Amino acid sequence: VQLQASGGGLVQAGGSLRLSCAASKRAVSNVMGWFRQAPGKEREFVAAINRPGQITFYADSVKGRFTISRDNTKSTVYLQMTSLKSEDTAVYYCAADSSSWVRSPFSRGNYGPRTDWGKGTLVTVSS
Repeated sequence: VQLQASGGGLVQAGGSLRLSCAASKRAVSNVMGWFRQAPGKEREFVAAINRPGQITFYADSVKGRFTISRDNTKSTVYLQMTSLKSEDTAVYYCAADSSSWVRSPFSRGNYGPRTDWGKGTLVTVSS
């Protein structure tokens, strides 16, 4: 599975940004997720979406502000981020998991040894 995240940048607090993750066609059949890692911190779960795109799951810290979606015809996953805060500053990573939704660690807000990762994209929120 090949994943390429893009769309990061510098934005003011309260602003919006949309991240995209272009995935190989094989990833279309995967559960997809976004994770982030701030400087000096552990990588943390942000959001996940099941294969058809009907089920989503969010970290409490982003619930109501971020929206994950996917377009399987374009093999792309999106993360729409609104009402951004300085604490959202991090490198954002797109990830894929080949398990079913119920079995996927993404559905529990975690990642596993079989998680496929793309290169991250930096989001910086200025206060």
